[in-house]
Amino acid sequence: MKGRQIILDHIQGREAAALLVDGRLEDLLIDSDQPRVGAIYRAVAERPMKGQGGLFVSTPDGKAFLRQVKGIAPGDRLLVQVTGYAEPGKAIPVTTRVLFKSRFAIITPGAPGLNISRQIKDDDLRDELTGIARAVFEGEETGLILRSSCVDADPEEIAEDVAAMADLAAAVMADTEGEIEKLTEGDGPHDQAWREWTDPADIITEPGGFEDHGVLERIDALQSPLATLGGGASMYVEPTRALVAVDVNTGRDTSPAAALKANIAAARDLPRQLRLRGLGGQITLDVAPMPKKDRRAFELAVKSAFRADSIDTVLAGWTPLGHYELQRKRDRLPLSEVLA
Repeated sequence: MKGRQIILDHIQGREAAALLVDGRLEDLLIDSDQPRVGAIYRAVAERPMKGQGGLFVSTPDGKAFLRQVKGIAPGDRLLVQVTGYAEPGKAIPVTTRVLFKSRFAIITPGAPGLNISRQIKDDDLRDELTGIARAVFEGEETGLILRSSCVDADPEEIAEDVAAMADLAAAVMADTEGEIEKLTEGDGPHDQAWREWTDPADIITEPGGFEDHGVLERIDALQSPLATLGGGASMYVEPTRALVAVDVNTGRDTSPAAALKANIAAARDLPRQLRLRGLGGQITLDVAPMPKKDRRAFELAVKSAFRADSIDTVLAGWTPLGHYELQRKRDRLPLSEVLA
């Protein structure tokens, strides 16, 4: 089916959202039992951990690890926000740089100033958005970022969204006294889909939407490490305890350009595969053997693919053995764990 579809449903009793583009599964969000990314706690600081560059804080959901320790003493009450998912046996990663993100705006306490997404190029529109923001938002110590989704939005809707997020931010940031407590839950998959998937799409909310539109079949296919790339090429995406291994194969194509074509196809599809499978951390690509002169074309394909991806990824580059490495934020739980 042509076009974009956002399907809001449940799987195994968990809230879930799927994004289909021209019939292909582009993104998948499934709730879990772990604290959601974006949740905010009133926490209590413990002693700094020597040699680890941070300290543990106590939260209602257990220990969390905070890397910023300057000016924090044991016993201090502070507000922290979940930034990702913890690896097994490790503490929840948190930050004191709390953000309040909605469909059109990001409120940034402690970082004053009005900023508009660089993707909005039209000067008249930027001036209009500046006027909207100044009419409803005043913050000497709080900043505002207007997101690219404002381009085609109704001005009244933008103003209401900014005002609501500013009120929420003010209320939460003032709530620093008391025992440890979860102050916000973080967005679930349905709210996150509304917030992040802002391009026009058909929205399907009827129960059973995943089954009716083939999402369950696509999720089943993700249980296999194999991802086909077209032209007989493929890659295997296999998480281990230490890293995610990606093996690229040319298949039956024996032409001189087969390796480069397979590697570029893998680079273009890798962000989607990692999103759908919920994989992050260290990622090592065992690319199909190709001459060093072809590496530049592959690197450009990788950079282009991850530039358009929403999850922070550092492109570390080549190893002496000819592997290509990346470091990706653990923004999601592995699909295999969520559906276990």
